[in-house]
Amino acid sequence: MKLTPSQVHTYQEQGFVVLRALFDAEEVESLRASFARDSRAPGPHRVREDGTDELRAVYASHQRQPEFASLIRSPRLLGPARQLVGPEVYMYQFKINSKPAFSGGGWSWHQDFIAWHAADNLPEPRLLNVALFLDDATEHNGPVIFLPGSHRRGAGGAPSPGEPALSGEHVDPDEISLGRDEMRELVARHGMESAKGPAGSVVLFHPEIVHGSATNMSPLPRRLLIATYNDVRNQPRPTKRVRPEYLVGRDTRTLQSTDESRTIVDGDLIP
Repeated sequence: MKLTPSQVHTYQEQGFVVLRALFDAEEVESLRASFARDSRAPGPHRVREDGTDELRAVYASHQRQPEFASLIRSPRLLGPARQLVGPEVYMYQFKINSKPAFSGGGWSWHQDFIAWHAADNLPEPRLLNVALFLDDATEHNGPVIFLPGSHRRGAGGAPSPGEPALSGEHVDPDEISLGRDEMRELVARHGMESAKGPAGSVVLFHPEIVHGSATNMSPLPRRLLIATYNDVRNQPRPTKRVRPEYLVGRDTRTLQSTDESRTIVDGDLIP
């Protein structure tokens, strides 16, 4: 798969582009079932909502579930990643944000690269977030909201790698959230736009775009899979503290495409 010149232009100018219904209902259902299995696997890769048993996020499912191992090599995801980042990319981080009906928490306004630079000493924002909707994303169930074009400001106010505030394994967006005065100025300049679409849609977004989301008060879940591709030449630099592999991918070999006719639904594990 290759993005059109218009889609590339939209990504470059706006910092994100939505590809509607890129995966069909059968494929989405297979991925949901895989996520349900992985959600039951104990371990630190599962993050819960504060004070509840509800899952907030699950990391590194591609290391445990063959459907996700195949998905990240799908030409429908890997093709755009190569086009926008470079010909040689690997999986830097994989997570599924699970916003349950009525209770799924929001995410503060932030820029992803600020967290990755501070926590992992990642040199440059040569990455791409590829987010796949596992449920319909509507205005009611806490969609991701972007500030179009805000990626062009760079990583404003980025903390230095290893700052004490970011010493935990999981970087809470609240720790790197943008202040109210700054957000007023940014929204006045860029506006806000939510990424919506049916399950199976994909949104490609820049690691420096300002984004966040509200609490899901609706009776509809909003599960969002985010695969972050990184240029193999842009690996984290050594620091005193190294986050675990489920948060920061150690396998930096260049990803190769799969044969999609059998891998997404059947879940053939690609070594």
